[in-house]
Amino acid sequence: MGDNIGVYPGTFDPITRGHIDIIERGLKLFDLLIVAVAESPAKTPLFSVEERVSAINKETEKFSNVKVESFDGLLINYVRQKKSRTVLRGLRVMSDFEYEFQMALTNRKLSPDVETVFMMTKEDFAPVSSRFIKEIARLDGNVNPFVTPNVKRALKKKFASLEKAK
Repeated sequence: MGDNIGVYPGTFDPITRGHIDIIERGLKLFDLLIVAVAESPAKTPLFSVEERVSAINKETEKFSNVKVESFDGLLINYVRQKKSRTVLRGLRVMSDFEYEFQMALTNRKLSPDVETVFMMTKEDFAPVSSRFIKEIARLDGNVNPFVTPNVKRALKKKFASLEKAK
């Protein structure tokens, strides 16, 4: 294994087919791709960080060069700690680009030796965000085009347990 390590950060709440697409294509660029799951308490995720890491591990177990970890704190510090020099970010729509561009420029100010690589998701996955997928699942809609069967089951189970708790 070489030392070309990429870090693909995100909340992944939940992991979608679009995320998996970026992971699979990112593997062509890196010897090792670390999927870095942000704890993101401010976003009040539906799934715990442990549940998100576990789901991503299930979805990527066929790849020997994917490592899934959680992190909290500044992304740039995490990237340096992992001895990486590249952040991989997926883009779906133009509004993603503006936010991601600002973040990439800020990260470059903090660490000029770390580059951000943007990858467009496949057009099939572009229109739907994790937020929309959670809303579709909560309302018992068809999420099959957007998530794997494992993630669909996890969404159903999570919303059923939240409904019970009411």
